[in-house]
Amino acid sequence: MTKEQCVSNPEYIFFDSPREKVFITGSEAVAEAVKRANVDMAIAYPITPQSESMHLIGDLYAQGYLKDYYRAENEFAVMAAIHGASLGGGRVFTATSGPGTLRAMEMFPVWAGSRQPIVCAFMCRGVSLPPSIQPENIEMAMLLDTGMIMFHAENAQDYFDMILKAYIIAEQPEVHLPIGIFADGFFVTHTRDLVMLPPEDLKLPEYDSTSAPVPTFDMETPPMRITRDPLLNKSNFISYAANASWHQEILAAAQRAKKHINHYLGGMIEISNPDAKILIAASGTAVSQSREAIKSLKEEGIDVGLVKVKSIRPFPTKEIISATENAELIVIPEFNAGGWLCREIKSCIDNNSRVLEGPRVFGGMTMPKELIMSEIKNAIKQKGLKV
Repeated sequence: MTKEQCVSNPEYIFFDSPREKVFITGSEAVAEAVKRANVDMAIAYPITPQSESMHLIGDLYAQGYLKDYYRAENEFAVMAAIHGASLGGGRVFTATSGPGTLRAMEMFPVWAGSRQPIVCAFMCRGVSLPPSIQPENIEMAMLLDTGMIMFHAENAQDYFDMILKAYIIAEQPEVHLPIGIFADGFFVTHTRDLVMLPPEDLKLPEYDSTSAPVPTFDMETPPMRITRDPLLNKSNFISYAANASWHQEILAAAQRAKKHINHYLGGMIEISNPDAKILIAASGTAVSQSREAIKSLKEEGIDVGLVKVKSIRPFPTKEIISATENAELIVIPEFNAGGWLCREIKSCIDNNSRVLEGPRVFGGMTMPKELIMSEIKNAIKQKGLKV
């Protein structure tokens, strides 16, 4: 039996409805978002630190908030099945972490290539040997060019808001791409935080698959019309050109999403103290650690600004260029060894000698504010900056 909820205008739910302050974990915030998202189907496979969130969504199914829910055989099976449910015109949700992300890797560009508005939560963790279940977001680097839109949540409030709003952004006819919402595992998923929630008796309008730019998968649109069989079986100029143009359309759809991201997320980046000569540019949990470092640095007379990057794909190139235009030092702390955010930022700004690549921690290490402060102080001395 379906749980009684009132369909409400997304604008009202997101911006105008009353909100109640609750003290919950990031995993609970995920479930609260799905509760209000009017989801048709969720499919789960457990992997730490994602397991709790999908268990909670199983409880939502038992309570009547979802039409269907089950546990699949493995992560690849989850992503393949959720793809099928989306092809059939359903609004869907799933989640994964670390090695699960990699095991399902093939499906993510398939989602994007078939223009499915799938929403997936990623609770990032280590993926390398020796095995680690601890926080690390290197898997985000591996997903940058799969075609999906990517948001990076700083905290449980971000996670709730981004997941719920992702449905409305993804389902815009001119967008219609999958959206991954990422959070650094444990730091967000297993810690409690104050989260402002709209009433639980409200839910989004149902997904209208008739407005999709590709037809739903049914007996009137057999598989060959979806997969474009000639493109798979012929090697000629026409197939190459058709495939290339479709890739370009996916990239263009991500660019068209920018106006919706700006509207619903309040911008692709968030800037604090933009006139500071020293800026920290960060995403995810590194933003929270940077905020604490900035407070302590201010007490020591060192003025530092912050650029919080919310959208990783599409990347806010113009916004980053504008935000860092007058900065003399740009510090990029990250929870991974490769420095994918640093590479993204360096690729779009000039005078990369301004960039301090780090600090970086990985394998489950924490990033105390003192580490960020120390890196900034050392850079000030080395560059002879006046603060």
